Amino acid sequence: MVYMFLAFAVAAIVTLLIVHSAAQHAHLSSDHDMSGPQKFHSRPVPRVGGIGILAGVLAALALLAWRQPPMAWALGKVLLCAAPTFLSGVVEDFTKNISPARRLFFTAISAGLAVWLQDCVIPHTGLVLFDWVFMIPLLAPAITVFAVVGITNAVNIIDGFNGLASMCMVMMLLALGYVAVEVHDRLIAMSCVIIIGAILGFFVWNFPTGMIFLGDGGAYFLGFILAVMAVLLIQRNPGVSPMFPLLVCIYPVFETIFSIYRKKLIRKMSPGVPDGVHLHMLVYKRLMRWTVGRSDARALTRRNSMTSPYLWTLCITSVLPAVMLWDDTPMLCVFIGLFALGYVGLYWRIVRFRVPRWLVARRR
Repeated sequence: MVYMFLAFAVAAIVTLLIVHSAAQHAHLSSDHDMSGPQKFHSRPVPRVGGIGILAGVLAALALLAWRQPPMAWALGKVLLCAAPTFLSGVVEDFTKNISPARRLFFTAISAGLAVWLQDCVIPHTGLVLFDWVFMIPLLAPAITVFAVVGITNAVNIIDGFNGLASMCMVMMLLALGYVAVEVHDRLIAMSCVIIIGAILGFFVWNFPTGMIFLGDGGAYFLGFILAVMAVLLIQRNPGVSPMFPLLVCIYPVFETIFSIYRKKLIRKMSPGVPDGVHLHMLVYKRLMRWTVGRSDARALTRRNSMTSPYLWTLCITSVLPAVMLWDDTPMLCVFIGLFALGYVGLYWRIVRFRVPRWLVARRR
């Protein structure tokens, strides 16, 4: 646990320093645009929380290199692969001029590096009807790159409220780490522990006060690490069903798939254009509107933060069955289908103002 505590402490200290020095770099690091469809903060806030998380991970990696060099080298290669993704996101956080297409391009480069340096390739799906695809030369690496890019972008999509993406990441990494312990994969387990510690170091300043945001650099970095750890877990441990990481990550993944469907086929717009009707935004607008009567900064921040637990609950409804059924492909597929049906049903009820009474928070 010393690695987790070190990652937590360093991430918390570096993040706090960023917050307290915001006046000096706010013109570059803060999000001043509060008018967009996905903007819910009431004041300019630094959006470079990924720097603190990376600092915590690197500090733990340094200690790991001293104690267990082979394991540190393996994790270090994953971080090296993540560099293009992280740097493109951080540059966007500072300059606000790196397009989503360019960020996805650099994420694809990172995924390609993971395939090359770490042999990070999805071996099969566990489903007889689809496994023949992975026997075609170069197709399995291509599918892996596509999957890693998709999960990375999906985590960025759900990064909309204080603590939302970071706590969902903690839950998903806990699931991967638990199964890694079950199959005696110390590399994946240790990596998850370190990254969870760093995320929590950021989380204490992000939730509930929203003193700093994860930013594109942090969201893309964590999404990439989650995707690579998930692929490595099933690639290194044949007993783990490939459907396990899919169910673990199904909330951000299905959010992305449903958003593409909704924008392209229903709203007739480009999937890359941001809008304000993602599920987490509807929860904020329609479930939380009765919670806070005032519109001052403190009330809006409280309303922002109270939105996240709704989505944490949604995330855990997929993580828990995944952990319990990590080697049972048919049952994992059943729960993937149930999550998709539940998500669509909940979305349409909220968007049509038919919210179940027990979901609506009362005015306080």
